[in-house]
Amino acid sequence: MLRWKRHFTKPLSPIQGYGLAVLSVAVALGGSLLLKRFNFHGLADPLFWIAIAITAWYTDLGPTILALVSSFLTVDYFFIEPIYSLRITSEDIPHFLIFALFASLVSRFAAVRRRVERDLLLSRDELEREVMERTQQASLLNLTHDSIFVRDMDFAITYWNRGAQELYGWTPEEAIGKRSHQLLHTTFPEPLDEIRAELLRTGRWEGELKRTKANGTEVVVASRWSLRRDEREQAVAVLETSNDITERKRREEEVRGLNQELAKRSTDLETANKELESFAHSVSHDLRAPLRHMVGYAELLQKRAFSALDDKSRRYMTMILESAKRMGNLIDDLLAFSRMGRAETNKTLVNLEQLVREALSEVRQETDGRDIVWRIGALPVCYGDRSMLRLVLVNLISNAVKFTRQQPQAEIEVGSAGGGNNEVVVFVRDNGAGFDMKYVNKLFGVFQRLHQTEAFEGTGIGLATVQQVIHRHGGRVRAEGAVDRGATFYFSIPKR
Repeated sequence: MLRWKRHFTKPLSPIQGYGLAVLSVAVALGGSLLLKRFNFHGLADPLFWIAIAITAWYTDLGPTILALVSSFLTVDYFFIEPIYSLRITSEDIPHFLIFALFASLVSRFAAVRRRVERDLLLSRDELEREVMERTQQASLLNLTHDSIFVRDMDFAITYWNRGAQELYGWTPEEAIGKRSHQLLHTTFPEPLDEIRAELLRTGRWEGELKRTKANGTEVVVASRWSLRRDEREQAVAVLETSNDITERKRREEEVRGLNQELAKRSTDLETANKELESFAHSVSHDLRAPLRHMVGYAELLQKRAFSALDDKSRRYMTMILESAKRMGNLIDDLLAFSRMGRAETNKTLVNLEQLVREALSEVRQETDGRDIVWRIGALPVCYGDRSMLRLVLVNLISNAVKFTRQQPQAEIEVGSAGGGNNEVVVFVRDNGAGFDMKYVNKLFGVFQRLHQTEAFEGTGIGLATVQQVIHRHGGRVRAEGAVDRGATFYFSIPKR
């Protein structure tokens, strides 16, 4: 219909316009002559006015003037006495003015009609483009899986896309016209008046809403509102986009619950550790007094009755003293381990090469008379508690010296392995007795030993202390080894 209208009102070309003028006047002349023959007089002027009107309505100024002049001359020639002559007198001027006035009025109305029709066509074109754009937009909105719907300021739904249908379960036919908060049983996070005030003030609002689907299932959605205003800046509609975050909220609740449980367990563990440390410290002190009495009286007995005892009794006495002293060492180590757990860390930049030299000096007396090949590599600067890290190196190097005692030539290496961007990895390697890797998890436990006391002395607390110190620095400790093929101990600490 729109295309036919455009074609019908399309302006005529100049040739077509002048042709229409001539044709209209000719038809009017023929009709007037025919009516005159049948004695119908006085009808010529109306027929020629019609000819002028048709020409003025569908053509421009030139063809209209042609129709006006030719109509007047034709009427004068055929119908005004004397007929068949073109003599124009002063009496004919009013007649001509009437023709001219009629032609100007019709031309004026035709111009107004064409302008109105042109404006109407432009409006219809704009409307058609807007309809096409809205249709395309609606099609695009239907392609998304997000829930999108439009409602007026009274919450009445005016648009409902496919994503909204998939999320909530209502079809557009069921949803359009309903009030959204009543249809969806919306629970707002704050008073609705406050939400409306923010929307009107900023043009936007977003938050989490609880809603009910068509099947009765509750969902939580992340909702975003955008306000639409008309040309007078009056609020007319709200575009609402929603995403289902029910599963995410459920996981967040689970994580929150797990974090609370973890915090509770951490608190309980911290309390238990403090109680254990206090218990160990108390027990150790309580054991030292009777142990000192045992050692003291055993030594007195050994001095006074040593000559009266046989060899077996003397060996028994020696075993009592050695066991008592070993128990004393265990208590001392346990006390040191307990203090280490309570001690504060004073972290500074630490030169590990200097620390290794100090550790070697401390274990020097254990190496007297030994054939040991030392390999000390370049070591970086790290960040930690100097005294604690010194204890770590002393324990690891002392272990290496001890467990290489049965080697004709011991080989001990201290160096740095590749770490991360903010990590220092140090290792101590030896060619000593080693260990079976299936027992590696027992190495760093308190009082855990993988070798007989008769072969290698010790209380089994050294490696536990190493692990405790490194863990307090936020690092890791591990070991690799094989029976009679040596062992390597690694620890990592931050650079900064």
